[in-house]
Amino acid sequence: MNATQQGPVKADGAAPRQLASQAVLAVIDRGRALDVALLPLLASLPGSRDRALARRLSHGVLRDWPALDWLIGRLVEKPLRGRNRRLHFLLAVALHELRDGREPDHAVVHAAVAAARALSGPRLTGLVNGVLRTFLRRRDALLAQLPDSAVFACGYPGWLIQRIEADHGASANDILAAGNQPPPLWLRVNRRKTDRDDYLARLAEADIAAQTVPGFPDALRLAERAGIGRLPGFEAGLCSVQDGAAQLAADYLDLGAGQRVLDACAAPGGKAAHILERHGVDLTALDVDGERLARVGDGLARLGLEARLMTGDAAQPQDWWDGQRFDRILVDAPCSASGVIRRHPDIRWLRRSEDIARLVQTQREILDALWPLLEPGGILVYATCSLLRVENDEQARTFLERHADARAIDNSDMPGRSMGPGRQILPGEHGCDGFYYFAARRMPE
Repeated sequence: MNATQQGPVKADGAAPRQLASQAVLAVIDRGRALDVALLPLLASLPGSRDRALARRLSHGVLRDWPALDWLIGRLVEKPLRGRNRRLHFLLAVALHELRDGREPDHAVVHAAVAAARALSGPRLTGLVNGVLRTFLRRRDALLAQLPDSAVFACGYPGWLIQRIEADHGASANDILAAGNQPPPLWLRVNRRKTDRDDYLARLAEADIAAQTVPGFPDALRLAERAGIGRLPGFEAGLCSVQDGAAQLAADYLDLGAGQRVLDACAAPGGKAAHILERHGVDLTALDVDGERLARVGDGLARLGLEARLMTGDAAQPQDWWDGQRFDRILVDAPCSASGVIRRHPDIRWLRRSEDIARLVQTQREILDALWPLLEPGGILVYATCSLLRVENDEQARTFLERHADARAIDNSDMPGRSMGPGRQILPGEHGCDGFYYFAARRMPE
């Protein structure tokens, strides 16, 4: 059931809370990505403040899901099932707000009751009102009873906590904490149309505070998040939104004019655009998903850039390759996305432990399939937004073992920390998402 089927919600603040609960239900019960679930729901909210609130609440609930689900189990006598299951998630939104403390308790309860009335009529508004008021009376005692485990304290599934602890040791607590912090907004300045200093001045004129960050030559990091509509010249292609760590791919590729370049897993297109902003290269942007690839083309058009767009599986080049080798290949590999959980909190509940072995195998197949397509002397860059070593330095090491003509490139001057033959940026370092990069040069035959 979507928001338009519910009819308009008249009570102030009820609509964004109702829609946030529907989005979280889609993630937890139906396995849908949060951004996909939110898109049609947010379109039904006319106000930008309500849209921002619905997004913030859905993110907050997913970051704190184990504790919220546990509290509801203690406050509701019988599990909410069937159509009433929607109220389980509405209660989660309200409990998150009551724990967060940004709004007065009475306003949160009022909005939740109004949203419950819109979802299922007046018959269960008393239940919602009673549960929330019981929580307020017993708040300290209930919170003191929360299980003493990292799952409840950090809001991650146990399997992922164990992997992060095993892979990163003393840094694990900082990684988990960083994953629960809202990320800053990073911009990438389009060198084809302006330069970083000029655009920084434009932001200042628009009363948007930003700063440069050493090691990120095209990046500006905003002091506070700002809507796209406020960014000077955005529609004219002067800048794009892209995390600082993701911008490093262009530096690892060591690009030069006239090179033939393959972006092998191109969607959503930020790295492909950055490559073209840097140099006049012959770029092939490949992706297995034709619909997402079309959006890559839309993004390039806004920036005044062009590339050869091809739909195909990077692991099956016989289906799309023209036989001419590439000077540079970027493999922005499908991965667990465990490094961008602060930006996409649904990942922690959508990804499963058993997914990792399949992803590692896919990464290996792509690397092995594309390596012969690289010119001798050329560079392949392997990138993931993962924190898991099996996807990162272990994948890089085994690649080097399989390919005698591959030599790891020393990129010790790049941001991050040494991790095997590549470099790892952890979430929050430099204000970035978590990323891993490994670059290899193909030795002459």
